[in-house]
Amino acid sequence: MRLTKFDFSLPKELIATRPKVPRSSSRLLYYNQNTLRDLSFFDLPEQLKAGDLLVFNNTKVIPALLYGVIEETDKPKEKWNRLEFLLTKRLAVDHWLCLCKPIKKLKLHKHIIFSNDLTGKAVDRCKDGVVVKFKYFGDFFLLLAKTGQMPLPPYIRKFRPADSQDKDDYQTIFSTTIGSIASPTASLHFDSNMMQKIEAKGIKTCFVTLHVGIGTFLPIRTEHISDHKMHEEFGEIDLATTEIINDALTSGRRVIPVGTTSLRILESSASKSGQIANYKGFTDIYITPGFNFRVTSALITNFHLPKSSLFILISSFIGLEAAKQLYTHAIKNKYRFYSYGDASLLIP
Repeated sequence: MRLTKFDFSLPKELIATRPKVPRSSSRLLYYNQNTLRDLSFFDLPEQLKAGDLLVFNNTKVIPALLYGVIEETDKPKEKWNRLEFLLTKRLAVDHWLCLCKPIKKLKLHKHIIFSNDLTGKAVDRCKDGVVVKFKYFGDFFLLLAKTGQMPLPPYIRKFRPADSQDKDDYQTIFSTTIGSIASPTASLHFDSNMMQKIEAKGIKTCFVTLHVGIGTFLPIRTEHISDHKMHEEFGEIDLATTEIINDALTSGRRVIPVGTTSLRILESSASKSGQIANYKGFTDIYITPGFNFRVTSALITNFHLPKSSLFILISSFIGLEAAKQLYTHAIKNKYRFYSYGDASLLIP
């Protein structure tokens, strides 16, 4: 299939640059076999059944966006080049693969100053970016928390820079396992009040891990969607969680991933029999039309950008024409899109 089939016109004013407050006050577009209803996210528990199993991603976003200056002793400090680095993959204790902008101003082996406590140098270039060797004393992630910014998607940073508020806004209340460079944004709608309502309704919950990587940011550039290659991301489903999910599947209860990241790790671990196995490793699962969903009964997700792998996933789950109908309705009714936007509940 051609990528153009997954295109649509998205007004830029519908890309949310801040979340709603409180988190659970966003809107919810309910879809069930071509029936559409406009709801509030507060209404979510009433759309679910006692015994449904919500599967959350407990990954924690690192403040992976760094700004550094290249030390050039032959120039005054005010003329040193300032560069942006996005940490995408840890290669060794002090070596990270990074995206760098503007890459043409980067010089290998030059001293880069990120803060008084964090410096480094670019030691190699490759097709996926540059390798930076960091120099520091103490805990790298504590220093990163002081120096780095939340890696908001480029679609938001076109409108405003990341700031200190994003360190709370772009982190879910379930975040416990460090490793993502993007938030599992469907979970951003859940707060303590919502979780109390879910528990009171008899809806079950469990947690998996998928560390969201650079594939979230990279657009599809191939003419045919089948030619696109997803980047690998690390995921884990422990034995106890595997048993919870398989019990739901065996008893006929619905398994509902919260977000496309939870869906992808669940379907990566699924066998042909429809059960899942405990999982620890990398996945590059790429879901396109014709995919056989073995675990997922319904999906809670935000609204995604045109021609993205995530919109292709949605189209694979409910059908391309249904996805276009859903998004046409969302745009007409001014739903807010992407990471800080509104949500949908999809039941095919």
